[in-house]
Amino acid sequence: MTETADDLSAPLGQDKPRRKRRLRLPFTAMQLLAVLLGLFLVTFAGFVIFNSDPLGGEPMTRIAIREPNATKEKPATSGHDSESKQETKAAPKQAAAGEQKTITMIDGSTGARHDVVIGAGDAADKGGAAASAPPTVMAGIDPKLLEKSRYGMIPVVAGDLKPFNVYAADADRAKAAKMPVVAIVIGGLGVGAAKTTDAIMKLPAAVTLAFTPYGADPGKLAERARTQRHEIFLQIPMEPYDFPDNDPGPQTLLTSLSPDQNMDRLYWHLSRMQGYAGLTNFMGARFIATEPAMQPIIREAAKRGLGFFDDGSSPRSIAPQAAANQAIPFGKGDIAIDVVPTPTEIDRALNKLESTARERGIAIGTASALPVSIERISAWTRTLGDRGILLVPLTTAMLKSKSS
Repeated sequence: MTETADDLSAPLGQDKPRRKRRLRLPFTAMQLLAVLLGLFLVTFAGFVIFNSDPLGGEPMTRIAIREPNATKEKPATSGHDSESKQETKAAPKQAAAGEQKTITMIDGSTGARHDVVIGAGDAADKGGAAASAPPTVMAGIDPKLLEKSRYGMIPVVAGDLKPFNVYAADADRAKAAKMPVVAIVIGGLGVGAAKTTDAIMKLPAAVTLAFTPYGADPGKLAERARTQRHEIFLQIPMEPYDFPDNDPGPQTLLTSLSPDQNMDRLYWHLSRMQGYAGLTNFMGARFIATEPAMQPIIREAAKRGLGFFDDGSSPRSIAPQAAANQAIPFGKGDIAIDVVPTPTEIDRALNKLESTARERGIAIGTASALPVSIERISAWTRTLGDRGILLVPLTTAMLKSKSS
């Protein structure tokens, strides 16, 4: 071993100074990059395996597609995609064109609540009513008083016979001419079979029932009402001031439509049932106050031998003047009985109706088929005759009003 001079001259027991060593990482930059890449791949694989997205993280856009035959096709679903399964089960219900649903609307002018069926009539609102089968003719209807329209059978005059006279309920009109009379009209019927049946069966026959043109089969319920000796009126949906926020339903008569368009809609309503003595407005505070829109409706009612009842919800209604010009039987509501649907307030309204009858000889009240309304009206009418006031059908009150 060769030693240098420095080694020989260095003191014994002392090491020679060591060179400073550079810090070395346990792995190279390439190894670090490989580790990071590995972590990314593991994370991505976990995301793909455990994520419920069947497309494995692929970018996607969802577009709602509606097809005419959507209800007949069953979309394919992924075993992972629980959301897709839920959407598939719900899709047929959403796509069903003929599905009906009942909604409750509140009349902004009166606060009255109205149940309306939406769905089946939508097709009619777009001109597709003719595609559905026209309603069958009800029992006890005189065929001479019917005329065929594109939507079904509608009322018509036959010689001296008029629907108003033929379908008016029986009443002692001689007695009614000599004493104060009260008439009560229950509206919003035809939708909600339970409440309609309650009104038919629990109220006296002299109470007039007004049916909307909506519901699965309003004619069947109207036929039952006539069997129980109630006279019936047909409610025609008309435009309120806050339309379309407050929407009476499909085929509503609108001030923005032409007279011909409104007449076509009127014929659709007229065809939904038969046996009614007259028409009345269903909501419609704006329409009934607009003379160019309302006049043709009153003329058509006169032409077809019907009466017209104004429920009194619009203080600016032109219906009284229009009816007088056409010399048709007419009546107007004096008091809305169940604007506040509590027993106390309903009793108060009924007492006011009684006082009005004593003062003027005639008073007409309107109400809906709420259980509390039916119960209080039924109880009130039981003793009405003992107090010297006669409960009469609406047609009798209209005729007395016309003769007085």
